[in-house]
Amino acid sequence: MPNGRYSLHDTHDHVLLGEERFSCAPGAAGWRYVSKTYAPDGRVIGSVDLTLDSRARPLRMELRAGGWQVRGGAVDGVAWVRTDAADPGGEHATEGHDRAHGFTGSSSAFLVATARMLRLREGASARVRLVAFTEPVLAPRTFDQGWLLEGVDTHETDSGPLVVERYQVADLETGEQQVVHLAGDVVLAAAGIELEELASPPNAWAAGE
Repeated sequence: MPNGRYSLHDTHDHVLLGEERFSCAPGAAGWRYVSKTYAPDGRVIGSVDLTLDSRARPLRMELRAGGWQVRGGAVDGVAWVRTDAADPGGEHATEGHDRAHGFTGSSSAFLVATARMLRLREGASARVRLVAFTEPVLAPRTFDQGWLLEGVDTHETDSGPLVVERYQVADLETGEQQVVHLAGDVVLAAAGIELEELASPPNAWAAGE
């Protein structure tokens, strides 16, 4: 079960925003990712609990940040419920639904989920519709992303060959682009995300899953 730490930076001025400590592993359902995000002063400012099914669709998702909580999953697209921590009974909860393919957000978990859902071959591209939840208020935003698998490289390591995929990812609404380096179920680097520690090698994602 890989567990490790990402440093999180502002994508414009590269100021350190905090860190995300995570663990992820295949499971009975498909794959699960759990993390907590910490501010530079050590305060917990968010958490992610994401379970994917065997086709990398969001079976269950729970996000927490800024006093808000979102729970969701794949239901004829995706559906979610957003609640305020000050409303534990959920009397003023808001529900949402969209014919999107999945969820996304600032966590590397969503980059892994989208890449594995698309299952692109080298040189192939795809357009995908996602619902994003952004800290600190976790308000939903639906948009389209373009993914291109630019290349696949194999690196020799002490624990064996490491296959690294390089994706070009674009927000088709704003035109903003980033490069994502992915190995198995771990993001090595992406815009605003740097892998600082990894306790064990990434889990390989079986072909066709």
